[in-house]
Amino acid sequence: MKRGGEYARDSRYLTTRITADGRDGFPVEPGRYRLVVSRACPWASRAVIVRRLLGLEQALPMAIAGPTHDQRSWTFDLDPGGRDPVLGIERLQEAFLARDPGYDRGITVPAIVDVPTGEVVTNDYAQITIDMSLEWTAYHREGAPALYPPSLRPEIDAVNETVYGDVNNGVYRAGFSGSQESYAAAYERLFNRLDLLSRQLEGSRYLVGDTITEADVRLFTTLVRFDAVYHGHFKCNRQKLSEMPVLWAYARDLFQTPGFGDTVDFDHIKRHYYMVHRDINPTGIVPVGPDLSNWLTPHDRAALGGRPFGDGTPPETVSPDEAVPAGHTPLA
Repeated sequence: MKRGGEYARDSRYLTTRITADGRDGFPVEPGRYRLVVSRACPWASRAVIVRRLLGLEQALPMAIAGPTHDQRSWTFDLDPGGRDPVLGIERLQEAFLARDPGYDRGITVPAIVDVPTGEVVTNDYAQITIDMSLEWTAYHREGAPALYPPSLRPEIDAVNETVYGDVNNGVYRAGFSGSQESYAAAYERLFNRLDLLSRQLEGSRYLVGDTITEADVRLFTTLVRFDAVYHGHFKCNRQKLSEMPVLWAYARDLFQTPGFGDTVDFDHIKRHYYMVHRDINPTGIVPVGPDLSNWLTPHDRAALGGRPFGDGTPPETVSPDEAVPAGHTPLA
């Protein structure tokens, strides 16, 4: 929504938590819940990456909505008959209304649905990934990385706060600005932060410590969309990501790390932004480019040291039923 020309995100989420002790009434139970995502959405993509890095695929099954939606909801048009085969619903909205018939907030992904009742438990995307790390530990794969280690949490939280305000949400503040002044302010704030991140990452392989953490996941989902949609569609056009040497190498390093690039569907990303945001792109025409092959070029970031998974190991190859279609990724 826009307030005085400036974009303001509706952050009224369902904050019920799924925890090991079930203190909110929803204990961690393998197979009980369904993680609903869209590969188009950067907030949902965080959950997809963390779930895969931690090896929660069997414990927390995933439903993938299509890349576009209308004012009512995300839809399950990728599934036979247009219904999620487990929840039996056509629209994610049905699960929100099952929780609260008067629900009047955003129908957003990621959302976790309680399968027995068909009700959404939470769509609090920031807490969802933290709880995957802290509350689902009994079902982590052997060799799962520590994405939110106790000793680094204050630093991770501080980085996440600035990255969210200036970058993750910053591209939206630029793209949905209602005035020239608010757009210019968001644009300046975004690129000032990207310049600071570039300087920070020039001598450090990862954002916090010497391993991948929650902070890297959160920055990556914005960077991987930058040239495909934010540079043009959201007018974040001082430079492309591929013209910012440090951030471009950092993003390629993560993209080529198992669990990151193998979750990215560039076709869904472009179709969502260019087809849904008709106020910005009235024709709904989806760009053919950019060329994606450069995501696989050498990044040379390993020379900075660091251990991607710390004392852990990479996740196994993504399962065929969750693989990104060959035409939607340069990794095919």
